[in-house]
Amino acid sequence: MSPRPAEGELESTSELESKPEPSAAARLAFKDLVIITGFSGAGKSTAMAAFEDEGYFCVDNLPSEMIRSLVELFRHEGSKVARAAVVSDVRGGSYFEGLDTILDDLRSSGVPHRVLFLEADEQTLLTRYKETRRRHPLAPTGSIVEGIERERGLVLPLRHRADFVIDTSGLTAAMLRRKLAEELLPVRKGRLAITFESFGFKYGPVRDADLMFDVRFLPNPHYESDLRPLTGDDPPVRDFINRDGALDAFYELLFPLLDFLLPQYLAEGKAHMVVAVGCTGGRHRSVTIARDLARRYSASEDYLVEAVNRDVARAV
Repeated sequence: MSPRPAEGELESTSELESKPEPSAAARLAFKDLVIITGFSGAGKSTAMAAFEDEGYFCVDNLPSEMIRSLVELFRHEGSKVARAAVVSDVRGGSYFEGLDTILDDLRSSGVPHRVLFLEADEQTLLTRYKETRRRHPLAPTGSIVEGIERERGLVLPLRHRADFVIDTSGLTAAMLRRKLAEELLPVRKGRLAITFESFGFKYGPVRDADLMFDVRFLPNPHYESDLRPLTGDDPPVRDFINRDGALDAFYELLFPLLDFLLPQYLAEGKAHMVVAVGCTGGRHRSVTIARDLARRYSASEDYLVEAVNRDVARAV
C-alpha cells in the first residue's frame, strides 16, 4: 500500500492514475471542464462568474496539480456535477508551472475539457490595476509593469494550447460576458440574454446597442443640490423624476413596446441584445429606468437579464 501523502502534500499524477477508473456512466455524466487561464487583470473573474451563472461548478485560484483530483471527484459514481470551470493562473505559484502537463493528462484520459485564455494589451492591464488599486501577484512590492513582464513568460506558452483566446482590451465586463455567451456557454433554447445599459450622452452613446432610448425629456435631478450626489438607484431620485407622473406615463408606452419587441427578437433566434437608456450624464434618469426594466423582465424565464450602469461612477 502506498503511504498517504503528508499533510499539505498533493498526490502525484501517477498515484491518481492508479485509482480505479470511473464507470462508463459516471464518465458520460460529466460533460464539460473549462480551464480559464491567462493574464492577471484580463477578466478571469468575470469569466468565471459568467460560467457560474450558467450552472457550472466553479473554483477560483485552483493549483494546476489539483485539477486532476477535482475531475476524479466529478467523474465518481453519484456525482451531480456535469459541468465545471476552474481558474488556474500564476497565483498558484510553483504549482502553476505544471498546468501544461495536466492538460496532457486530461487529454490522454479522455476528459472533455476546453481551455480559455484571456489576454489584454499592457496599457489595458495597467489601467485596470490602477483603477482597482490592487497589486500584481508577481510584483507584490514592485511595479505592475515588472509583474506583467514576469507573468508573460509564464503564461504565453499556454496560449497555443488554448481552444479559445479572447483579447479583452476595450471590452467592458458586460461585453466580455456576452462574448463568452456567444462562443463558449451552452445555448439555452428559447432564452434571450438582455443587457439594460444606462449611459450619459455627454460621454458618447453605447456602441453595441440594439435599441436605444433617449430619456432626457424627463425631469433632471442634477439641478437639485440634494439629489445631485445620489444615483438613479436612490428612491428620492426616482420620486423626483416621476414628480408629475412623467415616468409612469413613459412606462405606459415603453412597456407595451418592449413586451411586443422582445418576443419577436426571441422568435427570430436572436441570442443577445443590448437595450441602452441614455440621459445627459448617465447618473440619474437612465439608471432608474435601466434598473426598472431589468427588474421587470428578469421575472420572465424567457430572458437572462443584467443591468449595467456605464457612467454612474463618473464625477458629478
